[in-house]
Amino acid sequence: MPGYGIEEFVRDSDVSRETCERLELFADLLNRWNRRVNLVSKESLNDLWRRHMADSAQLREVIPPYEGALIDVGSGAGSPGMVLAIMGLSDIHLIEANAKKCAFLREAARITGASVTIHNIRIARDATPHAALPEAAIVTARAVSPLANLLDIVFPIMYDRTCCIFPKGAQADHELREARRRWKFDVEQVSSKIEPGAVILKISHVRRHEERRDRGLI
Repeated sequence: MPGYGIEEFVRDSDVSRETCERLELFADLLNRWNRRVNLVSKESLNDLWRRHMADSAQLREVIPPYEGALIDVGSGAGSPGMVLAIMGLSDIHLIEANAKKCAFLREAARITGASVTIHNIRIARDATPHAALPEAAIVTARAVSPLANLLDIVFPIMYDRTCCIFPKGAQADHELREARRRWKFDVEQVSSKIEPGAVILKISHVRRHEERRDRGLI
């Protein structure tokens, strides 16, 4: 989609002028930091407003009303977590293992006024850094891992009522088939408004095939 910029983003995302100004600050910072920290590829940076801003912003319409925290795993350059925070979603926690990317996220939060909590940790199946995290009502992750592995990553921070929002590309059906070999879950597929053939997976009631629920955690 050539020529997709801020005007097209405003058309597709229905945001206020103030929010647009804050997103412009974020976009400018991303461009400047990407020269010295590998945040995103050069190709995607050239299509920033579509591939990062609009693709993240559309999740706002898919995320159900929630009480508790929205935890964005593998936040990297801030898609989608920082974009959603700038757009006004509440109680957002950004999880990122790379210290340099965390420094970028802190600076982005400072200049945009986004209300986020940044955690420089790695969530792993056999580790417990999630103990200090709030209960996750929503979990988001974009371009982190294939679905089966992604569920391994986020499972330690999930509860019975947690809803996962995962943007996926044209291989979503294949990823779903592979994930169902190890996991049980309910899923709704929402077509992307930005990327033809892509979908947003809305996943809930996640459990391993052999596992029982215990004490509110899945």
